[in-house]
Formats: sequence, structure tokens, C-alpha cells
Amino acid sequence: MEFRTDKLLHGGDYNPEQWLKRPDILAKDLDMLEESGCNVVSLGIFSWSTLEPEEGVFHLEWLKEIIDKLYQRGISTILATPSGARPKWMADKYPEVLRVDETGHRNHFGFRHNHCYTSPVYREKVHTINKKLAQEVATHPGVILWHISNEYGGECYCPLCQDAFRKWLKKKYQTIENLNDRWCTTFWSHTYNSFNQIEAPSKIGETQLHALNLDWKRFVTHQTADFIHAEIAAVRDGGSDLPTTANLMHYFGSLDYFKIAKEIDVVSWDTYPTWHKEAVIDTAYDNGMCHDLMRSLKGKPFFQMESCPTSTNWQSVSKLKKPGMLFAQSMQAIAHGGEGALYFQIRQSRGASEKFHGAVIDHYGGNDTRVFKEVSKVGATLKELKELAGTTMDSPVAMIYDWDSQWAMEDSQGPRNKGLHYLENLLKYYRGFRKQGISVDLIDQTCDVEKYKILVLPMVYMFKEGFAEKVCTFVENGGTLITSYWSGIADDTDRCYLEGTPHGLMDVLGIRSTEIDGLYDWEENTFVPAEGNELGLDQTYTCKYLCDLVELRGAKSLMTYGKDFYAGYAALTVNEYGKGRAWYVAADADKDFFADFLKKVLEENQISCGVKGDIPDTLEITVRESKEARYYLYQNFGTEAVQIPVPEKEASWLYGSGEEKLEVYGLAVAKITK
Repeated sequence: MEFRTDKLLHGGDYNPEQWLKRPDILAKDLDMLEESGCNVVSLGIFSWSTLEPEEGVFHLEWLKEIIDKLYQRGISTILATPSGARPKWMADKYPEVLRVDETGHRNHFGFRHNHCYTSPVYREKVHTINKKLAQEVATHPGVILWHISNEYGGECYCPLCQDAFRKWLKKKYQTIENLNDRWCTTFWSHTYNSFNQIEAPSKIGETQLHALNLDWKRFVTHQTADFIHAEIAAVRDGGSDLPTTANLMHYFGSLDYFKIAKEIDVVSWDTYPTWHKEAVIDTAYDNGMCHDLMRSLKGKPFFQMESCPTSTNWQSVSKLKKPGMLFAQSMQAIAHGGEGALYFQIRQSRGASEKFHGAVIDHYGGNDTRVFKEVSKVGATLKELKELAGTTMDSPVAMIYDWDSQWAMEDSQGPRNKGLHYLENLLKYYRGFRKQGISVDLIDQTCDVEKYKILVLPMVYMFKEGFAEKVCTFVENGGTLITSYWSGIADDTDRCYLEGTPHGLMDVLGIRSTEIDGLYDWEENTFVPAEGNELGLDQTYTCKYLCDLVELRGAKSLMTYGKDFYAGYAALTVNEYGKGRAWYVAADADKDFFADFLKKVLEENQISCGVKGDIPDTLEITVRESKEARYYLYQNFGTEAVQIPVPEKEASWLYGSGEEKLEVYGLAVAKITK
């Protein structure tokens, strides 16, 4: 089901149930929401104990009244299902709804997400409240979207989950003999005689059977997705056909979001970057890459569901956003294909865990605060940029980001058991493309690759069945492949491939990986350019952490290692295959290497974002498109104003200007009519 809006969303997570005894505050909130340009709020996320204070006793009137008053002000509602935290009466009467930890101890009531996704009782109670909300609240014309639960995560080891895990394994492997073979259970005499003998991995049990660990993580994703499916089925049973979302989180390691995204209609996510901890442009690239991951999960527009208007209360240091930073972060969500920039929270709570978490309206409650003025500026700007709503992005480059592969690699007990630097490596590739204004999709191994010009495989440790063949076809048909060390090592149950790696790509790449050296944190090696190399690379670069030693089997070497016993071994290679080319980067080189190397590869492929002149190092350029127009969004994440490299084609300016320098944290938007 499509979620479409004719405006860019602005608003956030609102908790009026905390203020039901203060109608004066609720009335003031409406005025301030309208003043700040907010056009949507999410309601009911943690409201279950207010909605159903006793089993079967429902109080929904306050929620309907709030939605109605918001609607009268032109403010829409994203209605949440309240399953993120259960009421006390439920835990007392039905203790099975509480999670069991890996040692077998059942949790006490408290916190949030402390519930078992497998529990029939919990599913029944969630179905009841969700259906009730659909029947009596979601019918309001002000409700535009379902917010399914909140930040799904965590796992349960109760007998119900253990039994469900065994059934899931039996469905997957059919026979215990097949499971034993795929899991390599003869190692350490771990062979199972039946599925009933299998237990989830635990620190008081088994943790060294890597395929068990991997399948448990897959099962947790499966069970979470199944629970989301059941939640949505409940609102459908209540008669609501509104589209759905679930707020995802930054590179969340516990769930495969490509599978979770299949259950919902639109992706939204909660972004809390640590601005000002390092160079702002570095944080911007990291946050931008996650925006692009979220956009890529469904290949559709997404939106920022949560961000902090000022400082959080849970990061190790609760740093304020400097003036202009809130604006820059909000606009970055739009630049990367987002349909909105929302906040947590609208009004700061008076007590408990999040009383010092930043908000649009703080404890003082006035409209003269710095933060409220910045939020209002965002609201006004999003109105000016209204025509960006519904536009899309067309990326010529895709990078593989695969949860299964990452899980297996981090558990593999390989060349570095602490500090694989996987995400950092991914970010170096991403940064190299983005420095040239080129958009990047982040996809998994199941996604289509033929529509891209360049495909990047950074540390894709696991090759699933058929993936190598897909990559071969891509290159054979004229695509450009860039592969790195520690790729194609194991299959989808983490069994090492035999007869050489990268599995299935040795002919494509023209190399074979022979050994890989894990470097201590204090060690370094270098990439030395080969004289007269075809890319014209003439700098020496540093590399760290992992160095792959490759045997050339037809590939050309453009750079070699400069130190250690493998000095002179190939560090960067290229091979012709079919109509395409395949590059191999043998080590974790510094970001300057990737900037220079990828710029050359883009030029070779005649890929450009279409601007005049060089792009300043702190400038992000992102392009959105509609059938009628192409939009260039410029953002300055530096420390001083920069000159904008204007589009090559004649453009008008939707926001800002190309004639003056772009100020720090500023935005400019150019429009080219097709």
C-alpha cells in the first residue's frame, strides 16, 4: 500500500496523556505546534496503560479529542499501536508475556520492549487493542498513517520461543541430518539426534557453533517480522486500510531490516547522530549513508520519524546542537530522499527516563527559546520546498550491505576478532562517491543489480546461493565491479568455501586470495602506485587492520604493498571480464585513497552529478527528480562559507542562490526543468 503526501512532513512524537490533568498546557501545545509549522504528530506510542487501564476497560475518548483538535488546526496524526510497552496489570496476570533471558530467568515488569513476541497471550492482547483503535480512532479523517509499535528489538529465550525456533529450523532444514551437515556439528562432537535437542545460543550453553548463532539471529528477525505482520493484521481486522510504518534505527545490528521492511508500507527511522564529536562532515556522511540505507530498503521515499531538537539524555555526552545544526540535519533527511523531518519529542516530560531529553517545547514552555525558533525555521522551509514531496532518487551506484553476512563475519573468529572496522570501511567507499555528488543505494544480496553502473562489495564475507552468478552476469553485461578483501569466504550457513576465494569471482577478478594478514592497531602498511598505472594514481596511501595477499590470475596490478614480507604484492587490481571491468581492493586503505580511486573510476564510467567545477570537501550535493524537474540540494557541513558549483544546465533557485557563498549549515536548492 502506497503512502503519498502532497507536503513534506514536519512534527514529531507527542504524548498528551502525560498532560491530561493540565488542559491549559494541552491548549498551549496546539498553538505552539501551529506556530512552529508542524503539520503532523505521532500519538499513542506508549499509551497502553492510559488507553486500557484495566483489562477490557478502554478509555479512548481523550485520544479522539486530541486528534480532533489537531485536525482543526490542519495537523494530521500518525496513530501508533501501543505494543512497545505493556501495562502492569498484564504482566501481573499473564507473566508469560515477559521475556526470559539467555540464562533462563524471566524478567520482572518494567522498562519497555520487555515482552515475548511468541506469547499467544501477548499477541491476543495486542490484537484486541490494535483492532479497537482501528475501529474507533483510525476512522478519523485526521489519521493518515499507522505507526506500528516502537523501535522493535530484543529477544526472548522462553520455552515458547525455544519451541518456535526448533519448528523454524525443521521447516528450513527438513531433516536433522541436513542440519548437522550444514552446521558442521561434527566439530567438537556437537551432533544433534533430533530438532528437540537444539537450544538457542547462550552464555551458559553453546556459543561456538557459528551456524547456530547465525540461524538464531535469523529466527529473531523472522519472529519479529511475524509479530509485525500480526499487529498489522489486527488493524486490518478493525477495518483500517491506512498504510503502515515502523520506526527503524541506525544500522541496528539485531534485525535484518530488509526483511522487516517487507512487512510495512513506508520506512521511517530514528536518527540521533553525535554532531560536534568529530568533524561535522564526517558525521554527515555517516548519517547520510544511513538515510540512503533506509531509502534503499524498499526503493521508495522514507522519512525521519525521530531526531532530537537539541541534546539527548542517553548518549554518553548530551551535547547541544550548535545554532543551525538542527536545520542542517532536518534538511539532510529531505536531501537524501526523505518525505519529512520529525522529532522526539514535542513536549518535554516532567519525570522519569526522558525528562531531560530535548524537545520542541521544553520545561520552560515558551516560544522564545533558541530551539523553538530553529524548529519554526525548519517548518517554514519545508513549506517552501513542498514541491520536493514525491520526488525520487536515481542512483548509478549500489553497495552491498547484508545483515546475514555481517552477523557471520563478526562471529567468524577470523583474522581480527576485535575491530573489523566493517562500517568504517563501507563509509570510506560511500564517502568517495558522495564527494563527487553521486547518490548510492545500499542493497542486500537479494536485490536486483542490473540497473546499476557500478556495484561495490565491501567485505561481503558471505556469498549466498546464486549471488556470485548474479555478480558475474552484471560484469559480463558491462557493469563495473569493485570488490574488497574478506569477500566470498563462506556460504549462507557460514561454511567456508573450498577451492579458492573470492568464491565464484576468481575468474571475474582475475585473482585468488591466498592469505590475509591481521594487523595490530599500531601497525600500518602502504599502497604504492605502480609506475604508469592506467588510473594515473601517483600518491602513496596508508592501509591498516587487514591486508589480503593475492595471486594474480590475469588481473593487472595498479598498486602494491610497500612493507613487510609481502612488499610488492598486488594491493589494487583490475581485470577485464566480458563487457565489464572488475576491481579488487586488497586492504583497508585510508579515505584519501578511496576519494582518489573512486573519482577515477567514476570518470572512466562517465558518471557525473552534472555540476561545473570542483566540489568543496565539506559540501554535500544530492539530486532528487520528478518527471518534470531535477533538483540539486546543496548543504555545507564545514566551518566556513563555500562557493557552490552550479549545475551545468540552466537552473532556477527554489531556495537560496548559486551566486553567493553558502553559509555554514546552510541549504540551497536548484531546479532544472526537464
